[in-house]
Amino acid sequence: MAYPFYPLKERYVNLLTDFGFKRVFGTEPNKGLLVDFLNTLLPPYHKIQALSYKSSENVGNTPLDRKAIFDIYCQGENGDRFIVEIQKAKQNYFKDRSVFYASFPIQEQALIGEWNFKLAPVYSIGVLDFVFDDHKNESTIIHTVELKDQHCNVFYEKLKFIYIELPKFNKTIEELESHQDKWLYLFRHLPELEDQPQPFQDPIFLQLFDIAEIANFSRNEQTVYQNSLKYYRDMTNVVNTSRMDGVKEGLNRGRAEGRAEGRAAGARSLLNRMLTRTVGDLTADLQAKVNELSPDQVEVLGEALLDFSSVDDLLEWLNGQVEWPNE
Repeated sequence: MAYPFYPLKERYVNLLTDFGFKRVFGTEPNKGLLVDFLNTLLPPYHKIQALSYKSSENVGNTPLDRKAIFDIYCQGENGDRFIVEIQKAKQNYFKDRSVFYASFPIQEQALIGEWNFKLAPVYSIGVLDFVFDDHKNESTIIHTVELKDQHCNVFYEKLKFIYIELPKFNKTIEELESHQDKWLYLFRHLPELEDQPQPFQDPIFLQLFDIAEIANFSRNEQTVYQNSLKYYRDMTNVVNTSRMDGVKEGLNRGRAEGRAEGRAAGARSLLNRMLTRTVGDLTADLQAKVNELSPDQVEVLGEALLDFSSVDDLLEWLNGQVEWPNE
């Protein structure tokens, strides 16, 4: 479906859209930008000097095998493989998908005939516009995952997963310290910029601003970008709406539970007064048992105690030895 064309107010493209990400990082004339960004994430011994793009579509070994379609798939001049993807929203089994995708660059290295199984390193890099549930209470923004043994020693250093949780990056322009900080800032805030701030005067970032300036797009590119931006915003709205619905549901449930607990507390308080008048003061152990009763049990005991004459009757009821009438 085609959407009507309207000029955009933003000066620069959003790097988290599919179009923006691939325009800046996924084309041959701009691969220096990808090299620069990746080198902020890689260990020194795997720094990239040059790379080439490979097909972003990988198929299995047989027609029945599933295929993988990557955002960007490239190879360093030393043979290292890199899968680079953006992910807007959480999805079930995202980590499983990452492992599945990483298996393709591994399998494609197999040679026909005699082969000693030596593999080139494979990196799977995810730029995430969300935070993993099990990382919510951590401040770490970039997670590097490796295959390790039971002593936490790296067993195999040629397979790494690097995840960037962008929502955790909250530095202002004045707080940027490293080259990596600058890249993460642009991933989050490039569309908000109206000029080229002082921290971004390096040649690599000046190139980025030129490539990312929407005014330099052709009419067709602007239309494609608007469609990509619409999808991104729709997805953002869906995620935010889902989050707000969850908050509202939690508040409503909390209020309902609070009212129920309030009623239960009131019933338990009344029950304790009735028990004291009927059988006398209760021991701490007996009081604890009464306080553990569910709201339904409190209601049944409230009717049953009308037939009590001593603490022994209460003990028998609590032990389930006597079925007192509910009438």
